[in-house]
Amino acid sequence: MDEIVFGTDGWRALVGDGFTHANVARAARAYAAHLRDQGGGTVLVAHDTRFAGARFAGVAAAALADEGVDVRLHAGPLPTPVLSFAVRHLGAAGGVMLTASHNPPEYQGFKIKGPYGGTALDEIYRDVAARVPPAGREPPPPRPMPGFDVREAYYRHLAGLVDLDALRRARGRVVHDAMGGAGGGWFAGFLRWAGAAVEVDELRATPDPTFDGVAPEPLPANLARTRDHLRARPGARFALVTDGDGDRLSAVLADGSFFDAHQTFAVLLDLLDRRGGPGIVVETFTVAQVVGRLADARGRERRVTPVGFKHLVEPLRTGEALIAGEESGGIGVRGHVPERDGILNGLLLLEADEVAGVGLARRFARLEAEAGWRHGYERVDLRLRDVDEGERVRAALVADPEAFAGARVVGVERVDGVKLALAGGASVMFRASGTEPLLRVYVEAPEAGRRRELAAAAEAFVAASGATVGSAAGGAAGGGQSSR
Repeated sequence: MDEIVFGTDGWRALVGDGFTHANVARAARAYAAHLRDQGGGTVLVAHDTRFAGARFAGVAAAALADEGVDVRLHAGPLPTPVLSFAVRHLGAAGGVMLTASHNPPEYQGFKIKGPYGGTALDEIYRDVAARVPPAGREPPPPRPMPGFDVREAYYRHLAGLVDLDALRRARGRVVHDAMGGAGGGWFAGFLRWAGAAVEVDELRATPDPTFDGVAPEPLPANLARTRDHLRARPGARFALVTDGDGDRLSAVLADGSFFDAHQTFAVLLDLLDRRGGPGIVVETFTVAQVVGRLADARGRERRVTPVGFKHLVEPLRTGEALIAGEESGGIGVRGHVPERDGILNGLLLLEADEVAGVGLARRFARLEAEAGWRHGYERVDLRLRDVDEGERVRAALVADPEAFAGARVVGVERVDGVKLALAGGASVMFRASGTEPLLRVYVEAPEAGRRRELAAAAEAFVAASGATVGSAAGGAAGGGQSSR
């Protein structure tokens, strides 16, 4: 396959079937042509722990250099947020990250970072996509390149975004499960650098291109090792889990219960709101109700965007947003680069746990009471025969239904996908993945039994639309995302 398609955040494809050395070089040459028209400058290139990441990064760097770009290539795996920070800190024109983020191990990806140190905006990707040269030219072999190292500068920057006194007061033990990804060592490394006494168990911190046999997405179906560790070594405050490239975060509490991205978003919103200062709350369309209801209760203006962190970049870059986040665990905060950062967010979650003094579960329960909504959320991934089958489901939802799963439909939103608001507060949403042949179904209801009913009704509706479906990893069989 020679087609290169830039989706929600970059280009991703199966290694060897689309994602090849030749195609990586084509994408890099297209980016070089874009940069020439923007005045040129230095580009930083890095990779995470995925298969052949160093080789693909070397090919991308060599192709950029062949096109006259000044390139710096990081030696060894690097978390995506650290690359984004490096772009802004070093004044680079942009960055290239070789990662497929949370996708299964057989995927690789090519992501571009803007000069502001965050996800490239649509206009950048559109221009790069229009400049991709035809296939046929041999890719250049990797060769030695100047490197870069911003660990110390990154830690100093994080120190200005967290309450160091609170982190230094923290005692006990936390777990950081890096899932074999690039975040391994960075959370514990900052705490040592900051002189914090809290102990960190580092789980799956060694780079692993197989990600221990699961997709490196911090969802319950992928976290058996995390829960096993908490049972085998009891007494931890909680476990933090970062995804394959270290930009997304979820948590597992000491009792093994999953603390999902929406709960983390709400707790961090509470923490930053209590610090004071201006800023709106920005959330993507799939974020659970508890976040918006809490923002409303605090009198914070909020904004809902389509799915994709690129829609959160601008309010973060300008300082308009206090906090901005998405359902998949990516959260950005004011004062940082306009990028999701699982490492920083893990530190903020530890700070929130310390200053609240009651534990994350009890703190979140108080936020639920303030918001007037008991959180219950699950995502079911339905495997489609091909990407085009998502169109059948969208066609079946062109007309607004009057009822769904025995409840009256009281509202329909089409910001990104289709969300049906049901009488009583529950909801169900359908959205096709931009990177895989998946249909994502999101259900919200306080009661677990009602969520199961909604998920079953959604799957039946999809099958009735003519799409061929099956459960995918992380879907209903794996538990989805839920606080109950």
